[in-house]
Amino acid sequence: MQKSVRYNEGHALYLAFLARKEGTKRGFLSKKTAEASRWHEKWFALYQNVLFYFEGEQSCRPAGMYLLEGCSCERTPAPPRAGAGQGGVRDALDKQYYFTVLFGHEGQKPLELRCEEEQDGKEWMEAIHQASYADILIEREVLMQKYIHLVQIVETEKIAANQLRHQLEDQDTEIERLKSEIIALNKTKERMRPYQSNQEDEDPDIKKIKKVQSFMRGWLCRRKWKTIVQDYICSPHAESMRKRNQIVFTMVEAESEYVHQLYILVNGFLRPLRMAASSKKPPISHDDVSSIFLNSETIMFLHEIFHQGLKARIANWPTLILADLFDILLPMLNIYQEFVRNHQYSLQVLANCKQNRDFDKLLKQYEANPACEGRMLETFLTYPMFQIPRYIITLHELLAHTPHEHVERKSLEFAKSKLEELSRVMHDEVSDTENIRKNLAIERMIVEGCDILLDTSQTFIRQGTMKNSNTIIVKHEWGRQLHSDWTLLLSGPDILCSSKEDRSAWPTAVAVPSADDTQAKAQEKLALLKALSHKTGDHVRSENSCLLFPFFISTSGSAPHDII
Repeated sequence: MQKSVRYNEGHALYLAFLARKEGTKRGFLSKKTAEASRWHEKWFALYQNVLFYFEGEQSCRPAGMYLLEGCSCERTPAPPRAGAGQGGVRDALDKQYYFTVLFGHEGQKPLELRCEEEQDGKEWMEAIHQASYADILIEREVLMQKYIHLVQIVETEKIAANQLRHQLEDQDTEIERLKSEIIALNKTKERMRPYQSNQEDEDPDIKKIKKVQSFMRGWLCRRKWKTIVQDYICSPHAESMRKRNQIVFTMVEAESEYVHQLYILVNGFLRPLRMAASSKKPPISHDDVSSIFLNSETIMFLHEIFHQGLKARIANWPTLILADLFDILLPMLNIYQEFVRNHQYSLQVLANCKQNRDFDKLLKQYEANPACEGRMLETFLTYPMFQIPRYIITLHELLAHTPHEHVERKSLEFAKSKLEELSRVMHDEVSDTENIRKNLAIERMIVEGCDILLDTSQTFIRQGTMKNSNTIIVKHEWGRQLHSDWTLLLSGPDILCSSKEDRSAWPTAVAVPSADDTQAKAQEKLALLKALSHKTGDHVRSENSCLLFPFFISTSGSAPHDII
């Protein structure tokens, strides 16, 4: 006899009390019993994801409860009614609203309910649909992302407000200076009035001469100014400024394209796959979605803010101040470290997920979106890998056309140095991570494992076919001193035994060392092989073990005793 499931009944009664007072949905429903297929009217109360039912509205103790986590609710048609003489009763029952709660597994029968009014039934179905803790977690994650986005916007607005405050203070100082100049000019004008009154009494011819002289001075001044402007337009400095402006415009266009690519990655792939992972038959798990896309959504929010700042600077052209934007961007670029460090792993997870036909079909459907322009998901995942180097190249070109006395020169050089430092750190982390992964992959190929490769200080150099010009392969039918079924493979000072069945692979025209030297080296190498094989007499039992040594091991059986 199976024992009944124990639970904290006191807490369940407390939740039932809360459901009666503060339940999401409360009211009378008819419940179909499983034994007699009869309908009994009960008073139901829904609290979070638990559905309680009572014998009556005034009942204090619940008659039962249902856990709704992972359940679904759907409407069902009215069941057929027997008996032709009760047409009025049958019509009244057919007008009632029937719906069923499905628990998603075979061990639990569905809960069949009905109510008098259709609107009330729809409200019950909607409340049961929303009674899921998993849906609340998803909504919480979305709200958390929005909150982080809003916090970043607030911080940016604070910085902009401080800058505006400083500008207003500077403008107030400038206004005071202009006021003092106006006062000084008014005093000068007051002193000049007697002289101007004397000029009004001058001869008309003298006035004409002065007028001609004033016209000539103005013409000479405008001519000189025109020459200065033309000389500046043709000067190297003006050409450098034109190139600098063109670099800035190109950077804004590239940033706009990058933000658009991130938007497609997040809205065209990440969010739909999250929804698919929450379905009844998910083609991919939430962990795999997180491993593939990493923090790409946060990167999109960051660059949307940076792009808005760039567009605001372009609106103030020809005054282009970019250093403060990079000062805001630089502390936040550390989020790229996680993305770059795990990029190769995310591509491996994506490749493994593509082995699932349902996921592969769904992914091809997303990639067929016209916004993707025929590009695959791997292409969009690769775009963030090149963004930091692109910024470094842009700042390098910008500094090449920025004069040394320019107000932004030092700030741009500082930003470039910080980006280069971040790029080096990410490159080192990627190298270390890939080195560990490749060593682990090699360690898994070895049947009995290898503790040496588990040391993180081991460095992966190269994988491929080994070539050693100093290797001497001896194929010789030995006499009585050596067993005739064995040949020797010499690689520098190393000597290995090989079984007779491998002899067809060795070349025939090779040099044969002297017997004494061969026996000495063979005895030394066989002792090493016995130590490696745990003194059992068997040589290395797998060809994969050759990854540990600078030679290829292909042996079987025990070494002949007459070799030593």
